[in-house]
Amino acid sequence: MNPGVAYALSAYLLWGLLPIYLHLLAPIATAEILAHRIVWSLVTVALLLVGLRRLAWIRAALAAPATLGRFVLTASLISCNWLLYIWSINAGHVVDSSLGYFINPLVNVLLGWLLLHERPRLGQKIPLLLAALGVAWLTWLAGSPPWIGLTLALSFSLYGLLRKTAALGAMEGFAVEAAVLTPIALAYLCWLAASGALGFSNTSTQIRWLLVAAGPVTTIPLLLFAAAARRISFSLLGVLQYLAPTLQWLSGIFVFREPFDPQKAIGFGFIWLALALYAAEGAWFGWQRGRCAA
Repeated sequence: MNPGVAYALSAYLLWGLLPIYLHLLAPIATAEILAHRIVWSLVTVALLLVGLRRLAWIRAALAAPATLGRFVLTASLISCNWLLYIWSINAGHVVDSSLGYFINPLVNVLLGWLLLHERPRLGQKIPLLLAALGVAWLTWLAGSPPWIGLTLALSFSLYGLLRKTAALGAMEGFAVEAAVLTPIALAYLCWLAASGALGFSNTSTQIRWLLVAAGPVTTIPLLLFAAAARRISFSLLGVLQYLAPTLQWLSGIFVFREPFDPQKAIGFGFIWLALALYAAEGAWFGWQRGRCAA
């Protein structure tokens, strides 16, 4: 197997199983889980950077206010995404959260169209229309838009859009984001401790270690994904990414026993069909471009 494929499958497998890990942390408040995830992620990535002796970039990054400003914005987006995702898992909305990552690639196309003036091909416009029909059906069914999935998709797409042209690599950029967020997270944890409401102090040793593990749980899939992106085509990476929301969706139904009636399945069906057409069109376009290049 191409090592890049193995890295990608490993990353998406870990992301797909993340709801089970987060569910184990249910006794801890959502905001505190987020704070621990930020702090321990910084510890993890800092140890990796020191171990790999990849520190030369820090001085240049600190001397570039525009770069730091961009990462303050991406840090804000990813923290909002994490907060909503953690809450949705422990509030019994695993299936709804999986919707966000199913439609994320199509939101990327839409944002490229609206913000970057990229012209989507016909084979991309049809999946966008089908996904819109699926969202409209779910909105009509519930009486309100599927705001969890839409917010997760939009925040992650905007995050990816800003990181796409960032001056730093995946690990370095993530280190800056974690460093930006850590003072706020530490201040919040100290406030909880002073008020006697710190879950870390009032829970079992097992939960404490699970909170510490939030650093590697967050960082390792990101590094695997970055390694995969350098070794396999973007189109193949795009097809494999559906493994993560599929595992999330399956865990929501079969592990957490969330309801998924036939009417809701119709809305998801439109979105799954859109994704199938989008993936097929991307593979076909990549093949045709390869033939022309040859």
